[in-house]
Amino acid sequence: MKKYPTIAVCGLDCGLCPRYYTAGPSRCPGCGGPDFPNKHPSCSFITCCVKKRNLEVCGECPEFPCPKFKTEDEYRRVPESSSYPTYKKTLPNLRAIQAHSIKSFVTRQRKRIRLLERMLRDFDDGRSKSYYCQAAAALDPARLTRSLETAVRRIKADRIPSNDMKARAKVLRAILDELARPEGGCSCSP
Repeated sequence: MKKYPTIAVCGLDCGLCPRYYTAGPSRCPGCGGPDFPNKHPSCSFITCCVKKRNLEVCGECPEFPCPKFKTEDEYRRVPESSSYPTYKKTLPNLRAIQAHSIKSFVTRQRKRIRLLERMLRDFDDGRSKSYYCQAAAALDPARLTRSLETAVRRIKADRIPSNDMKARAKVLRAILDELARPEGGCSCSP
């Protein structure tokens, strides 16, 4: 249905959402991904943007932002959520797409997705998925890359076994918590 299912029509970044990485029937395939209509049959954004206007995302629409969207202030007041860490970035994401193109935005987000997938593969203790999704959505990719490199060096120096995911996660989470503090008080803690 969509060329880029990891970017939702409404601006969510599905590729950084914990439900996208969930195994089993509760997994979300991303906006317009396989089986999406069965999981989200009444998405008014998809109906308007994809089905009626044949667009990939609302940021490509000449009427964006339309009344379907909350105001900037309403998005700011939405409580932090570990199930949708990218929720507050919907309008900035769509504005970036509007200004620079969907291809440019997808290229940038793929870097974040690769970093998230590495965190999930090499540092997930079974309790950190939402935390890592939020970190990948909120933190600068270059600094996040350096944090992963620092974590690998510390793990090697401390001789933490590759199968001790709890210890590996503890190291990375401490580094990410420290990284998040200077960036406007962002907290990656779930």
